[in-house]
Amino acid sequence: MKPLSEMILEVSQRLPEGEVLTPELFLHLGSRASVLRCLSRLAQRGQLLRASPELYVAPVASRFGFRPPMAAKVVHSLAAVMNEVIVIHGALAANALGLTTQVPVREIYLTNGPARTLQLGKAEVQIRQAPSWLLSLGMSAAGDAVRALDWLGEAFVLGAVAKLHARLPEGEWSILVSAQGSLPVWMANAIRTESE
Repeated sequence: MKPLSEMILEVSQRLPEGEVLTPELFLHLGSRASVLRCLSRLAQRGQLLRASPELYVAPVASRFGFRPPMAAKVVHSLAAVMNEVIVIHGALAANALGLTTQVPVREIYLTNGPARTLQLGKAEVQIRQAPSWLLSLGMSAAGDAVRALDWLGEAFVLGAVAKLHARLPEGEWSILVSAQGSLPVWMANAIRTESE
């Protein structure tokens, strides 16, 4: 029978980029303590990356050597593994929707789960807790619009909502309009005014 560390490494190499490895995936191969030791040793050797305590990812081979997986793929996998909603922060959403030209320096995501920080090579990815209304529309253009408006704030909401109405597909705009009841009053009023 192969050593535990070799079996863990084989599994990690078969997974798509950014798939999160947790000890629970390997408990059928050995005790929790032995799995944690193997994961830790593989991380020390650089064969895995420790994203946070008990969360590991496999580095990605490229023609220039190995690099950490893309943060968005790790976060997507983490959301599925932990059964959480994890979405992009309002600053990134505002940039993606063309409401600002500022490009966020740090990668920040919002979640309904616990706050945590992921270390992916030299990059640090923050996952912050957020109120349910910011997450209610999930990873949709309408959800991104809500987070972008929240990030921009009340002072800029009227101009931003007008731009969103012009840029969002009609179906996404309808979803945004129908979500007014769960949004802050200032945001709901701006959406209502634009949709009249």
